[in-house]
Formats: sequence, C-alpha cells, structure tokens
Amino acid sequence: MKRSPFLAAVRAAFALAAVFAFTAPSQAQDKPPLLVFAAASLKNALDEVNTAWTKQSGVEVRASYAASSALAKQIEEGAPADLFLSADIPWMDHVEKKNLVRAGTRANLLGNALVLIAPKDWKKGQVKIGPNFDLAALLGDGRLAVGATASVPAGRYAKASLEKLGVWGSVEKKLAEAENVRAAMAFVSRGEAPLGIVYSTDAAADANVVIVGTFPGDSHPPIIYPAAVLATSKNAATESYNKYLAGPDARKTFIKHGFTVQAGSAS
Repeated sequence: MKRSPFLAAVRAAFALAAVFAFTAPSQAQDKPPLLVFAAASLKNALDEVNTAWTKQSGVEVRASYAASSALAKQIEEGAPADLFLSADIPWMDHVEKKNLVRAGTRANLLGNALVLIAPKDWKKGQVKIGPNFDLAALLGDGRLAVGATASVPAGRYAKASLEKLGVWGSVEKKLAEAENVRAAMAFVSRGEAPLGIVYSTDAAADANVVIVGTFPGDSHPPIIYPAAVLATSKNAATESYNKYLAGPDARKTFIKHGFTVQAGSAS
C-alpha cells in the first residue's frame, strides 16, 4: 500500500523529537547550570547580565536572590552555590572566614548610593537630608521602611547614616523592617509606608516610587558589592563567569542599571 506523504512527515517529526529527547540530557550534563547567590538589589541588572552570559557561553545561570545575610548563612550551612555576590563587605568576610571562598577569586565589583523614597504620588517635594533633618515629622504616624537593621546590608547602611546624622533616636521606634531591601521598597511601592530607605538602583527599578532625597556618601560606610567563587563549586565555568562579571560587557549593563563600578574590577 502506498504511504501517505503526510503520515511519513509525521513519523519523521516524531523520530526527530525522539533523537532530541535522547541527546538533550547528555548535552545538559556537559554544561551544568551555575548557581549564583546574589543580593536582592542586584536582581534586574544581574538577570540581564546572566542572559547575555548564557547566550555567549551556553551555560545557564540560576540566580537565588535574597538578603546577603540570609545567603551567607545558607552558604555556611552547605548550600551548593557556585558564586556569592554580597551587598556588603562584612557578609563576604563572614563567608571567607569560614574558608568557603576560593582563594584569589574575591574582588570588589560594584558600588551604590542610599536614597530616601516615597510613593509616586508624594506631594511634599524633595527632602534635604543633612544633620538633624526632621525625618520623624515627615513620617507623621507612618513607618519608615528599611531592611532589617541588624543583618540586611541596606538596613545597616541606613542605621549608620541615621545615627551619623543624629536622626536615629527620633525614628528607631517607627521602623518597618523587612527581610531584604526589595521587600522594604515594596512597603512603599504598595503605599503601606510613607517613606523608605533603599539603594538608588532599587528605586530606579520600581515605577511606583520616587527618590525624594539622597543620603550623603560620608554618612555611612561605602556601599560595596564583593563577588567571589565559593570553595565548594565544582562547575568548570564558575571562574570564567566571575571574570565576565568584572568585564566590559557586564560593566555596561551594571552602569545602565545605576550601579557604579569599582576601580580595577574590569578584567
């Protein structure tokens, strides 16, 4: 009986699909995905960097975003991450002191600025942030959204700045502390808090908030994002990815999203 051209085409398609189904797992095993633990404030920029890296290298990057404090503790407990990108130096120091950083791979990658944000319908104009500025009056009966001041880098920077400016005592009982900086911004974005303190890059990523003031850079420790390969990483692509983060292509993306690049970070 003569075969139908249509049925022949269908059989060929199924056969081709079977070949791909058989070969895809082995190809995936040749280039296992990278697992990156990164500070929540990096999400928009790093997602874009990772997409470009995967296109170039063929290696998928899976990023887990959270507060640097939470990520550092997970790494300490044995989480199988390949690289850590912290929003401050102390949490990277914490991981390194546990001998969990591969020697020679740590570098300061990015910088940021600390800003005061409000919902987009804010009517009170720009806030002049300086010694003893009346933040409590601006809050009224509302709360100040910040990352947890005992652990989250953005929260610690915020507390340091408010202390240096002589404002901390007037607002420390009016805080809405969040598990990471993006969660703090969400309080303001949703209108649940009249003001918040986040990084400038976070504010730029949310159309529902506006920057109403910038904290003086000398009022808090420098905001630095160090990156390092973790000692337990067995992925052959990790060190190449780490170098890519400091290279010209990634640097352009980070700058586009509002980060500053640390001197000497480009390879």
